[in-house]
Amino acid sequence: MTPEEILTEPRLTAQEKAILLCRMSYDAAEQAVALEEGMPGDDDGLQRRVLLALNQLHRRMDVEHTSPTKQHGSCLI
Repeated sequence: MTPEEILTEPRLTAQEKAILLCRMSYDAAEQAVALEEGMPGDDDGLQRRVLLALNQLHRRMDVEHTSPTKQHGSCLI
């Protein structure tokens, strides 16, 4: 599913949507790190789309308490 599809999925609660988007955000960050480190592939803008979707759910990334990895996995649900 895309971030946009998750937002419009009527069978999911807002909480479930946020959880899926947070997981998707971490995966997108992993992809960005791989690209940064020279792995083949293209930046498809997924991270931006996930963040915009989270914003629509009135969720945000916790920028004050991030993990020590490049992915900075911390999403407020």
